[in-house]
Amino acid sequence: MDTKTAVQMFDSLASEVRLDVFKLLVKFGEDGLVAGDIATTLQIPSTNLSFHLKALNHAGLITATQEGRYQRYRANLTEMMGLVNFLMAECCAQQQDGCSTVECNLISK
Repeated sequence: MDTKTAVQMFDSLASEVRLDVFKLLVKFGEDGLVAGDIATTLQIPSTNLSFHLKALNHAGLITATQEGRYQRYRANLTEMMGLVNFLMAECCAQQQDGCSTVECNLISK
């Protein structure tokens, strides 16, 4: 992942509504949710939600699949883990003995 892509993803998540949408979709995993269910669960007007879903989709953080009249949205966990790995890529790089934290070792594998 490059810096430009990471910034675009962070920019997309820098909204309380979009962060809530992403976290909700993470909970539903592969099943995802249709826009109406997202709007109802988070109590967001559909007109506002559309704008936020578009931003998340453009940043690559969610995917949309057409199902008849509806689109099903899913969190793109692969891209999110790519963002986490981008942040942690040089964890403890300046330490002589490398990284000893469990978190860094789990992510770098």
